[in-house]
Amino acid sequence: MHIDGDLARDGVCCVRGVTTPEFVDLAREAIEENLADLSPGAKRASAGDDGAFVEDFCSWQRIPAIERFARESGVAQVAGELMGARQVRLYHDHVLVKEPGTRQRTPWHQDQPYYNVAGAQNVSMWFPVDPVARESTLEFVAGSHLGPWFMPRTFLDDQAKWFPEGSLAELPDIDAHPEEFRVLGWELEPGDAVFFNMATLHAAGGVSGTNRRRVLSLRFLGEEMRHAPRAWTTSPPFPGLEDELPDGAPLDHPLFPVLWERDRAVA
Repeated sequence: MHIDGDLARDGVCCVRGVTTPEFVDLAREAIEENLADLSPGAKRASAGDDGAFVEDFCSWQRIPAIERFARESGVAQVAGELMGARQVRLYHDHVLVKEPGTRQRTPWHQDQPYYNVAGAQNVSMWFPVDPVARESTLEFVAGSHLGPWFMPRTFLDDQAKWFPEGSLAELPDIDAHPEEFRVLGWELEPGDAVFFNMATLHAAGGVSGTNRRRVLSLRFLGEEMRHAPRAWTTSPPFPGLEDELPDGAPLDHPLFPVLWERDRAVA
């Protein structure tokens, strides 16, 4: 395993060979099972005939391969070491598939403003099971996790459905002024993963030719993270959770199982 980058400084790092081929195959199986049985929360995030960008969330309880990957592949321990955490919980799983011909770019955004959690001790893992070319990979603005939150918007129609208009800063035009930002991204092979803070700005290109880009993403929480109920529907939603966990409470709930603890194996 080789780590390229610095999570604390840049908000992102690439981990080469984060797990074994057995678990790459398991992740591939999990993604295909999810595509064959999409949840009610699944959505198509591409428009018209521009290929197909399919997303689904929170499937680990109904697709055993996702839970097994989260618990047994060793990626939760890597997340814990990168965060400096004593305990790692699963926040949610996220399957992202761009089928061949999906030219649409995923726009620049941060993940944490869409969520119902507060704190900085978190990390998301982006784990592709297909080779990903540099032009199709996830890109990041280095250090952006240390700055402000930007207004979260819907990808297809640019609507503010989370925070009220004007309540957060608007996203800078990163593509129009590339000289002002340090953008990081890596060509990836199956078994490689990118780990990034939920507040790091990121975007991704489309896929070309006959390539598929299948990704299993897992979101991890350290013990310092807290519940932050919102007055609107988060993405993904956790309906009724605010009745069980008060504002500011640790995420000690069956929806967020402990995957790893320092100095102790988690069954």
